[in-house]
Amino acid sequence: MTQTPSEAITFPTGRPGPFDPPERLASLREEGPLVRLAYPDGRMGWLVTGHAAVRAILADPRFSSRRELLNIPVPFPLMQERPGPAEPGLFIRMDPPDHTRYRRPLTAQFTVRRMKALEPRIAEITREHLDAMEKAGPPLDLVRAFALPIPSLVICELLGVPYADRDEFQQATSTLLNLESSIEEIRGAIGGIAAFFARLIALKRADPADDLLSGLIEGGELTDEELGNVGLLLLVAGHETTANMLGLGTFALLEHPDQLAALRADPSLIDNAVEELLRYLSIIHIGPTRAALEDVEVEGELIRAGEVVTLSVPAANRDPSRFPDPEHLDVTRPASGHLTFGHGLHQCLGQQLARVEMRIAFPMLFDRFPGLRLAVPAEEVAMRDTMSIYGVRELPVRW
Repeated sequence: MTQTPSEAITFPTGRPGPFDPPERLASLREEGPLVRLAYPDGRMGWLVTGHAAVRAILADPRFSSRRELLNIPVPFPLMQERPGPAEPGLFIRMDPPDHTRYRRPLTAQFTVRRMKALEPRIAEITREHLDAMEKAGPPLDLVRAFALPIPSLVICELLGVPYADRDEFQQATSTLLNLESSIEEIRGAIGGIAAFFARLIALKRADPADDLLSGLIEGGELTDEELGNVGLLLLVAGHETTANMLGLGTFALLEHPDQLAALRADPSLIDNAVEELLRYLSIIHIGPTRAALEDVEVEGELIRAGEVVTLSVPAANRDPSRFPDPEHLDVTRPASGHLTFGHGLHQCLGQQLARVEMRIAFPMLFDRFPGLRLAVPAEEVAMRDTMSIYGVRELPVRW
């Protein structure tokens, strides 16, 4: 039944536990896959919780990703100004043909074959960090010692970013992803990263190497500003997402010992386990958002031209009409079809890299440290509740 604005809800927040989305999302999904949503600034839009509806909207060209149309704070902070079009190179906030022009030269860099070719190097990086953990001894923070540095080093090598500069970009990306950062803090972080890439691009123009950024420079299609913004997107997406999956995924397996035992008993389950962790944890816990370019009917609800829809990936990935018994972690489940990497033309470019990193890192971690366990009570693990990418801030462990 269509809701009136007076019946609209606010975006549900507050998780009942570290691995579960807000309980209100499930009850809203039971009422219907779309509900009216009141944004913090008073404007009206839609919250979409059903798997089929989220997937359909992500695949529908009548829904736009253009930043100037998505001028809604979701759900915070309150933006102080109307955003204009995305800067050159920030293609995730663009539609075709602009989106296509930027994404096309990158697609060949992230093929399944190329990601598979990286497996020996990823295994080597993982082994080096496990050696360092063993040498340091417990207790330690698994995020700092393992979950964050491995994908950071991999994406740095792929892009050609000096790993010695990681602290600079990690601090800046943390500010960008913090939902409570002020406009001034966000501008400062963007300015810092832009200056960082300007220096790096100048160095690579003078002395190109065998890396993705050098290849884009030699392709000659992109300006320095575009190269810097493309590099920013890949750098942020390439380490923050996988790092949080490694940290939160380890936490989830430690707190579900039956599932960890099943994975240890049958290592061939690792592909299923990775997909199931991606589904079950859904670290993109707010958004994505789209704007209707024309009137569109979805699941019996009419979304008017110009209205913004917020798609709840955690709710869609827990939809019982798509995944039986979705509230339970089951590493034997063939969980293909989850929407953690999105769907349609904006589907995550680096999803195969993320999968390879997790397929390698989880088994190597638990093989090296069969007695791995939390060093603090589970309720004391600090979560990234105010970040657009969910996960653990720290994961103290011992073995």
